[in-house]
Amino acid sequence: MSSPFTEITDAVDLCLANGSLNPGARGYTRSPLHRTNLSGWGRNKRWEQWGIITPRYILKLLISNFDYVSASRFYLYDRQTGEEQEIVGTVPFGRRVTLPDTLPPFTANATTKNVVISLMDTPRGTRVRSSVKGVDVDLQAEPGGESLGVVVPWSPRLFHYALGEVARPVTGVITVRGERYELPTKKSWAVLNRGRGRWPYSAAWNRGFASGMVRRKRVGLQLGGGWTAGTGATQNAIFVDGSMDYIPNELGWTFSTEDLSQPWNIVGDRVNVTLTPFRVRNTGRNRFVMSSETHQAFGEWSGWVRRSSGKEISVDGLVGWVEAASRRW
Repeated sequence: MSSPFTEITDAVDLCLANGSLNPGARGYTRSPLHRTNLSGWGRNKRWEQWGIITPRYILKLLISNFDYVSASRFYLYDRQTGEEQEIVGTVPFGRRVTLPDTLPPFTANATTKNVVISLMDTPRGTRVRSSVKGVDVDLQAEPGGESLGVVVPWSPRLFHYALGEVARPVTGVITVRGERYELPTKKSWAVLNRGRGRWPYSAAWNRGFASGMVRRKRVGLQLGGGWTAGTGATQNAIFVDGSMDYIPNELGWTFSTEDLSQPWNIVGDRVNVTLTPFRVRNTGRNRFVMSSETHQAFGEWSGWVRRSSGKEISVDGLVGWVEAASRRW
């Protein structure tokens, strides 16, 4: 069904003074316009997540604060050798983490014993830096143009603001055990997934991202499902040379839960795309009342999307990932 949401064009507070969802915040944006003034303690979730794909490396960086614990995650996969490195650092009660609720530009950072991550907006984009044992990252994600920000309203007390920026050109250096790798231009892409909200205890979602060049155009996809169903909001958009085209409809996701290396198909109004994986990553954690399970498939996209103008855009050759995740948190 089509979303009743409207486009928001002016800055707005996510919450009212009593901490509930501001009705005026419901909608979608083409740039970060939500001041995420969350209050209270215990159910708030804040994160900055970056995913970067290059011809050599896949890099994932996460800074998160869930009130009662903060977690920083570093993941690096070498597409050439198959070597994989993942390090997680946790600190009780959100200490050693900065995740602003203001409008950008801002700085987010996390420091734990094992993981250091720094994200700083600059006039040239976002400087992305990280350091773990044996690896140093110093990258510059250039501005990508328009983004998709959307508020998902489960209830007046439970809601989430998600911002996605895809197909951002990225340059810089990844150094692994002294070996420098300079990211090649027009073949290296960054994706920002920003979240601020107050979630229900149990949740599940699908997400997909794509970036790359198709016929001299910079094309990106941001696709979601499951967690937005029934809210009137979607996380779906097409990006062409930095211009965002919102898709206000839920999409159908089809994939094999028994063999995630098989193609993932996403079909719906204006969308018919497939991701064929070259790498599958599975993570999970179960600690008392908390648990998490995430299945990610990195790969190459094929198919087409249709802009609101009716023009079809090929996505053949774009790179990115899809995921199926569930949480009790």
